[in-house]
Amino acid sequence: MRAIKKLYSTLKQSAAGNATMLVGLGIPALIGGAGFAVDTAQWYMWQRELQHSVDQAAYAGAWALAREDSEGYYRKRALQEYDANKSKTEDFDGVPTILIADYAGGTDNSIVVSSTATKVLPFSSFLTGGATTVRATAQASFAEGFDFNACLVSLSETGTGTTIGGNATVSAQCGLAALSCDENAITIDGSANVSTDLIVACGSVDATGNDDVVVEGVNGLEDIYADLEPPTNDTDREYKCTGQGNNKQASLLPGTYADLTIKCSTTLASGIYVIDGGTLDLAANYDVTGSGVMFVLKGGATVKLGGTGNSNAINLTPMSAGDFIGTDYEDQADLLSDILIFEHRDNDPSGDHIMNGNSNSLIEGLIYLPSGNLRINGTADVSAQCLQISANTIDIRGNATLQTLCPTNQTTSVGNSTPNVKLVG
Repeated sequence: MRAIKKLYSTLKQSAAGNATMLVGLGIPALIGGAGFAVDTAQWYMWQRELQHSVDQAAYAGAWALAREDSEGYYRKRALQEYDANKSKTEDFDGVPTILIADYAGGTDNSIVVSSTATKVLPFSSFLTGGATTVRATAQASFAEGFDFNACLVSLSETGTGTTIGGNATVSAQCGLAALSCDENAITIDGSANVSTDLIVACGSVDATGNDDVVVEGVNGLEDIYADLEPPTNDTDREYKCTGQGNNKQASLLPGTYADLTIKCSTTLASGIYVIDGGTLDLAANYDVTGSGVMFVLKGGATVKLGGTGNSNAINLTPMSAGDFIGTDYEDQADLLSDILIFEHRDNDPSGDHIMNGNSNSLIEGLIYLPSGNLRINGTADVSAQCLQISANTIDIRGNATLQTLCPTNQTTSVGNSTPNVKLVG
């Protein structure tokens, strides 16, 4: 009995088993905490993947909505990107909700994509009594790109492309454009009177009184004729007047002229007139008539349109697409049609191209001068149903008056602005 009492007394004073007991009591909490940490890591992984999926879906849907030709497929594009970016959650995620919503004061200018992933995990379900649901939402705003057309286009990519100064009056609802990305790509003096629905430039615009129609910083503006080669006609011709006194006249045929300076009343047959090195000078006070014609400038040739008085009348209309059928240029007929004057890109004229004009002039079509500066002088008084000008630079000065009534959808395309899409939520 003494031995038993001694053993009991010894055990009673011993603390060697406390650690085992504490470990035994703490193991469930330790295992539960580790399990809960594993489950939490799983939730974060689901959240990250689900968020990435809805982000990409919102981007894709917004890009589709920003383009007119794809806006009807925005839901399909969003679903494609959503499905392509999920992996770990693909067996237990829900069907995403895709909605068009208002953003920042706009109307229907964003897309919202949301989705969930629900799954039972062993440890967390022991505490929550059920499955865990992770949610993710993304919102992307969009602004549509805009197609730009213009009838007065400066093609230089540097410096000031178009200058309208003095008391000049320009009425061209069909728009002004400049490919220059520099400051003051288009400059309109405060005393000039410009009436238009659009002034667009890659660079900045100084257009006092026209701020409401200015669009600046548009990347991607282009010369749609940049790769088009001008046609030719190798038949050598000379300009000659026949008859005497007021009865002198000239009837010209298409071909290549070293110089074409009008010296009498002149009629031009339909076709292509190449001016090689000289001047296309229609500024004398004689009537000039040509229906279905194209003038091609090369070898440094310059052009001078319109007399200084009102005694002459210029009536010029360009070739149509049908005029090129059966020729070597049939494949380019649509682009070549309606070009009245076509300057070679390496023409390098010795001076400015000049337009004087008067109220008796009727000049239709596109004057395309990619190498030179077109100067429209203060004496000019030009009104046309659809006159278009695309020149390296354009300078309208003094009391010049220029009016063209081209419908915007029939004028030169100069490119478009890129749609703007951004993730906003």
